[in-house]
Amino acid sequence: MEYMKVSEAAERWGISARRVRVLCAEGKIPGVIKNGKLYMIPKDAHKPKDGRARKTNIFEAIDKKKSKLAKMRPLTEGEVERLREEFVIEFTYNSNAIEGSTLTLKETAMVLEGLTVDQRPLKDHLDAVGHRDAFLYVQDIATKELDLSEYVIKNIHSLVLMNRPNDRGVYRSIPVRIVGAYTEPVQPYLIGEKMNELIINNEERKKSTHIIERIACFHLEFEGIHPFIDGNGRTGRLILNLELIRNGYPPINIKFTDRKRYYDAFDAFYRENNPGEMISLIAEYVEERLDEYMRILEI
Repeated sequence: MEYMKVSEAAERWGISARRVRVLCAEGKIPGVIKNGKLYMIPKDAHKPKDGRARKTNIFEAIDKKKSKLAKMRPLTEGEVERLREEFVIEFTYNSNAIEGSTLTLKETAMVLEGLTVDQRPLKDHLDAVGHRDAFLYVQDIATKELDLSEYVIKNIHSLVLMNRPNDRGVYRSIPVRIVGAYTEPVQPYLIGEKMNELIINNEERKKSTHIIERIACFHLEFEGIHPFIDGNGRTGRLILNLELIRNGYPPINIKFTDRKRYYDAFDAFYRENNPGEMISLIAEYVEERLDEYMRILEI
């Protein structure tokens, strides 16, 4: 069988070479052979149908629900406060549980009320309070004209990492490995440069990319840089919610029970250059939250 390079397929099909590599990684082109980092494509292969239309449909459905919600009666002050309290507890529990916290949902609620849970590490108590404070900070700055910057990200991290004062809001100075991951975080001397690039790229994507796709890509790339010695996951999920709130969407709570799918989405991106799994995961959570609000307002 005769094969062609990615560049040849891109020219023949009228799409970018990057798009061809994504299609190869996603298994959309039958008969592809991978030789190291290179893809060899059968010369008689046909251009796959563009599955991105489904993603567009998801965004359209979400935005229709967002518009519908905006036309419904506003929540009362009491309703807003009650929903926020419930969300903060569940979000704090799940985000910390993904990172290894031993607190249950009920215990998390107790800690956030100022109680101490016997036989649970002090670290878990501080992580719960720090995450709660970081979310309240996110809610506050979401209403202000303050661009997403390294300053904002470091402030969020400073609140998250309450239990490690010397590492709060400070980029790591040593190399790290993420066990079982398909990517190796950047070297310490590159963190500042890569974070600056990430923020610039995020601004550029605002011009042509749907908010859900944009924040999914930011989250994937932020976690790949892994700028801090600890607290990257919690900080990344808080940034994700900051951008959602700023753009009129409800914050989301990626559940501990979904952690395998969440981790698999990172693997898909770093192994196959496919952000679709993370985009779908975030989109589903956003839609679920919109549905929840509409059910409340329809009562």
